[in-house]
Amino acid sequence: MLPRENRNGCDIEADNLTYRYPDGREALRGVSLRIEAGERVGIIGPSGAGKSTFLLQLNGVLLPSSGVIRIGGEVVHARNLMQIRRKVGIVFQNPDDQLFTPTVEEDVAFGPLNMGCGASEVADRVAVALRQMRLDGFERRPTHDLSFGEKRRVALATVLAMRPSVIAFDEPFANLDPGMVEQLIGVIRGLDATVILISQEILPALASVDRLAVFHEGRLAAFGPALEIASDRELLRRCGIDFHFYAGIWSRLLNSRGGP
Repeated sequence: MLPRENRNGCDIEADNLTYRYPDGREALRGVSLRIEAGERVGIIGPSGAGKSTFLLQLNGVLLPSSGVIRIGGEVVHARNLMQIRRKVGIVFQNPDDQLFTPTVEEDVAFGPLNMGCGASEVADRVAVALRQMRLDGFERRPTHDLSFGEKRRVALATVLAMRPSVIAFDEPFANLDPGMVEQLIGVIRGLDATVILISQEILPALASVDRLAVFHEGRLAAFGPALEIASDRELLRRCGIDFHFYAGIWSRLLNSRGGP
């Protein structure tokens, strides 16, 4: 595993997890895996593999058709969604899905206020989250005036302010310039939580995760150390993942880290 300064967060366990959409399409087919507390895991696979459906199971946006998912040992079900959503924060690909108040400060404060935090604690959480995302001085900025990259940072700050045990990202590196990607990798590696990254391609920043799970046609095709999975060209080809696009990245990364 990659070194990190903390091992907080909580474990995630899926046991024979299946999900069918109302039209009968089976998006998850008997997925079983365990993610340790404080671990960073990338979930990769082509479009339609079941990655986003799995992500939405984590905080009960979608509930299993059969099987179970546990967050910190607690089974996710319709009766405990409030508790689960305090544990699990999701950062969606489109930041506009998470930003809806007039200013940055109000957006970041919204979650802690709804959790019942007092005014001084809300102010502290907002300040810490904005500082983590290098958004000091953005408090009064209108969110609709921000660039896409700035909105992405604010969206993550809204989740950080709630201090969840699990943070799940949907396509976190999409449409970001290289500088923002590098910054986000640093933020992810410093998070005091269990981290899940969902990506349609192999993650362009492999160094930010400990393990990779490969989803294919709703099933878990492989789950193991990130470099080991990323080096298995036959597995990636079979699961419809474009290895060649990232070949140069893997070569440099393998050389820098001594191979899988």
